[in-house]
Amino acid sequence: MQISSSKTVLVVEGLQVNYGSVQAVRNIGFDVQAGEIFGLLGPNGAGKTSTLSAVEGLLQPQSGNITVAGYNLKTDPLQARANLGVQLQATNFQPELTVTEIIQLYAGIYGVPMTREKLQDTLIDIKLEDAARKRFGQLSGGQQQRVSLVIATIHNPQLVLLDEPTTGLDPQSRRQLWERMEAMRDNNHALLLTTHSMEEAEAVCDRIAIIDHGQVIAIDTPQTLVDKHRNDPEVISASRKGKITLEDVFIGLTGRTVRS
Repeated sequence: MQISSSKTVLVVEGLQVNYGSVQAVRNIGFDVQAGEIFGLLGPNGAGKTSTLSAVEGLLQPQSGNITVAGYNLKTDPLQARANLGVQLQATNFQPELTVTEIIQLYAGIYGVPMTREKLQDTLIDIKLEDAARKRFGQLSGGQQQRVSLVIATIHNPQLVLLDEPTTGLDPQSRRQLWERMEAMRDNNHALLLTTHSMEEAEAVCDRIAIIDHGQVIAIDTPQTLVDKHRNDPEVISASRKGKITLEDVFIGLTGRTVRS
């Protein structure tokens, strides 16, 4: 699948998600461009997971439109999902299969030719050539995430969804995953990332949206949000180091209350 020349890969408009009488997502809207890492930030229960699930097509929103690579998720679901890759926080690959077997299996599922040379290049690219015959259950958390990401992108989707991909990883594994994400961005993919790490958002995201109580309350580049809110009293009171950070802005906008 070739990357589209269209600049906007994901459009979310007027998204509303209800669970019974509870309105989890309220009229959310944003877009993600080709060659961009877009971060979705928010406290627990803010609506991030519901938004991501709607974009993945795992739940039916009450209203709104989602367009992936020009295809409406409601009217053209197969085409929209064909342009979508998803890496979940927890991977569920068969633990007894080797890295090579998993890559070959999913290449076959997606109808992607996988020659011996291409397989070797893929293993080298994700720095797992020495672990090709290791069973998935024997891999470290960082290695498992690298396998998960290559499977999510094996069909070369225009949009890649990443749900807290670096949770629980050591600093070296996290940096390697960041480099993989940046390489995909440089190849003109669009990435939508959810994270609780403000450091991660500042390090890799080109733009971020902060969600609270089911609504987008701020959207811009990380540095612009810091500059825009650095003099807000709530942000200043949240600062612990004297220098205003994205985390200070996040707490100043969403409050200090711990969410369950």
